[in-house]
Amino acid sequence: MNHSVQVPASSTNGQHDIRKNPVNQKFLAELEQQARALEPTQEELGDLFTKVERYARRHISNVCETPAFVKSKERSVGLLSSPITETGISLDDTLQLLYDYVDNEGLNSGSPRYLGYIPSGGLPHSAFGDFLAAIGGRYAGVFHSAPGAVRMENMLIRWMAEVVGYPKGAGGYLASGGSIANLSAVITAREASGLRGADYDRAVIYMTEHTHHCVDKALRIAGMGSSIRRRVAEDDRCRMSAEALEKTIAADRVSGLNPWLIVASAGTTNMGTVDPLGDIASVARSNHLWFHVDGAYGAFFALCPEGQEVLSGMDQSNSLVLDPHKTLFLPFGTGALLVRDQEFLGPAHGGRGEYMRDMDSDAHELSPAYLSPELSKHFRGLRMWLPLKLLGVAPFRSALSEKIHLARYAYERLQSFEGIQVGPAPDLSIVTFRYVPEKGDVNEFNLALVNNLHRDGRVFLTSTRIRGTVVLRLAVGSFRTHLEHIDEALEVLSEHVRALKDS
Repeated sequence: MNHSVQVPASSTNGQHDIRKNPVNQKFLAELEQQARALEPTQEELGDLFTKVERYARRHISNVCETPAFVKSKERSVGLLSSPITETGISLDDTLQLLYDYVDNEGLNSGSPRYLGYIPSGGLPHSAFGDFLAAIGGRYAGVFHSAPGAVRMENMLIRWMAEVVGYPKGAGGYLASGGSIANLSAVITAREASGLRGADYDRAVIYMTEHTHHCVDKALRIAGMGSSIRRRVAEDDRCRMSAEALEKTIAADRVSGLNPWLIVASAGTTNMGTVDPLGDIASVARSNHLWFHVDGAYGAFFALCPEGQEVLSGMDQSNSLVLDPHKTLFLPFGTGALLVRDQEFLGPAHGGRGEYMRDMDSDAHELSPAYLSPELSKHFRGLRMWLPLKLLGVAPFRSALSEKIHLARYAYERLQSFEGIQVGPAPDLSIVTFRYVPEKGDVNEFNLALVNNLHRDGRVFLTSTRIRGTVVLRLAVGSFRTHLEHIDEALEVLSEHVRALKDS
């Protein structure tokens, strides 16, 4: 049945003449009656709270026991059998759809045996922060609109700046993730360097084969697709060679090009390796280049002593990307950009509409809307602030130390497995390795091995190619992953190696 209200006829020119056609109050009352479905009663709210809480509790209780990966033939297509319609369905039926086709299919990134990528983990405390942010509905982009929300975000930015060793005067904002934060960093570096369209063909960016692909994507989105990318030579651990960087910059200058930007990695996605940041910073400084570090995965390891040693020199960068949704275990959609000198952010991203003049009348703090691409901004700060306030920093520091030591443990154990060839010792929490069979193609064997692991689903590992060689990745990044889960993962791996050898 169609419950929509019949709209009164409008005037012939499509505009409502209030003098000839006063507002139909009966029609307005009918609209209000239907629209009030958006305002649940206390009883309806109680039902929502009770059933959603029950669903969430069940999910958290089972997350460690459910498979790390589920790949069915249907691939959640059943969800499409319940399209969006004019009238709704019950909460029970809606939650069942969520369970059947969303939460019970694909990657279970909350699993302690999810070891293929660096997961968000889904820290429950952060979920409550998101809930409160959505219920409150605060607009967090401008100080005048929500001074507390803006102060909270800026407080978190200052805290992160302290963690990585940036000086006072640093600034930044919370983003949706590393891709947007890296895009914003590219634009900030471009504007700070005074580059214009005519300069792009001569502008040179220095990175490596292991730089995250989002940096190249950022250059294209920023309109700098014609700029020159130099893939700097790496050492035997796949880290940027500072010596090769220096020589490449010098050669480009002799050729009449404009060396502009260095992008180093504080933990590559492929291998987790950290470039020699201190040496690269020296090259950048002596050549007057902007030095950017992509630390989306690795930068938060600066919280623990083991990470601080590896990340030495990161504090000398001009800009830095961090992802709290990786190694701070927050929900997806939480990234951050830090800039050593916050004065560069405004000119690169600022813009004001006439309709927002009232919003600038009492700006006691810098507003994220004027420092970032986003105007309509989610109140992300609460999902980060709440767990830090409730738990303090200490558990996060310990968890990150634990992940480094678990990766070292996995690396040590893998070396004792017959036929396993390990990559470089982990800088942070990613281990690479492969199995070398006595006969047959090594790459094909390892691709088959990871496919069999995915079909099994108990443990989730991934593969990648390093200089043409297929290797498997074991990435320790979940706050739920502990020693017992690494042991279990290695046992499942051994089981599948034996089965594949015998097949």
